[in-house]
Amino acid sequence: MTSDVIVDLAALGDDFTRDPYPVYAALRARGPVHRIRMPEGGEAWLVVGYEAGRAALADDRLSKEWRNAAPDLGVRQVSSGTTMLSSDAPDHTRLRKLVTREFTPRRMAALAPRVQEMTDGFVDAMLAAPERRADLVEALSFPLPITVICELLGVPTLDQDTFRHWSNVSVSATSLDDRLAAARSVTEYLTRLVDEKRARPGDDLMSGLIHAADEEGGDHLSHDELLGMAWLLLVAGHETTVNLISNGMLALLGHPDQLAALRADFDGLIDGAVEEMLRYDGPVETPTYRFTREPVEIAGTPVPGGGQLVLVALADADRDPARFADPDRFDIRRDARGHVAFGHGIHYCLGAPLARLEARIAVRTLLDRCPDLALDIHPAAIQWRTGMMMRGPEHLPVRW
Repeated sequence: MTSDVIVDLAALGDDFTRDPYPVYAALRARGPVHRIRMPEGGEAWLVVGYEAGRAALADDRLSKEWRNAAPDLGVRQVSSGTTMLSSDAPDHTRLRKLVTREFTPRRMAALAPRVQEMTDGFVDAMLAAPERRADLVEALSFPLPITVICELLGVPTLDQDTFRHWSNVSVSATSLDDRLAAARSVTEYLTRLVDEKRARPGDDLMSGLIHAADEEGGDHLSHDELLGMAWLLLVAGHETTVNLISNGMLALLGHPDQLAALRADFDGLIDGAVEEMLRYDGPVETPTYRFTREPVEIAGTPVPGGGQLVLVALADADRDPARFADPDRFDIRRDARGHVAFGHGIHYCLGAPLARLEARIAVRTLLDRCPDLALDIHPAAIQWRTGMMMRGPEHLPVRW
């Protein structure tokens, strides 16, 4: 593609939001890099295909820092503070090291019984509905991850409905003004949270990060970096898992043969099923933004420097037939390892083990407790979240 040809994804409207995969596949057939207009406004260079996408994710010529973004892009940073996702090495390396110290595999594994207890409570409440119908997003997909991350961070009194609105709008709205207004509300809330945690620390992840920030003589997180960590853990820490559970259950309910196979051999198939859910219809369509610091060639296509926006279509990389045979088929027995649903390279998702844990427990509990769970809406009528970052249904009506 040449830079004077722009593919207007915004003009495709709801059809693209509902099912972007054929659009990406058509672009991939024409080449790995395309100039696009995004539904949320602004222009970008879109990388499609597995090899090109994976290479771009690990390309250190592309910066994650907003100071390197061209001022006329039509996009703005919405996250609070400085995050790992908006930093390049060596700052990224330092920030990740500090948070990894608290986000240990041992802490994640120890959460399993509590995640099961929470899941049981939410499913109990769902099954108590006399009409035997519910919105799975409202009943489980949203409250489970947000409650887990709040407990992990030590935020017991979060007004979940209000925070959910702010969070959803800040990462999914197509209006930049709406996204920035919601982001300001999140920042104000997180500033109060950090101040309260500093005054009254507990045995939780946020207190641990603040303690690391207050240690004398060692490395520390600045106030701006603490705000960024709080944003990343609270917003990114639940948004992706909401979509993983919803998209995964939608795929299972839409493929009765796969659902029956999983029920018949849960222990043997669940790990592979979760990986296939991530590959087939992952929670992140395109990851956070990358910017060109200098003119670069991406998969043979010259892309100008000066802060041009580069997006990697994770959704398309995981549907590339050059990497996954018959990629549009949902097959829980497939070897889906190597998918890029959690990214690739130094920005690979730190919370991937927690997301997988929550998905395994949520899916197993639903299948155990609801033998006849079924969709209560035609798939074509599902309303999907807008924008190109998060992919998931706004609501997922089910019956049993």
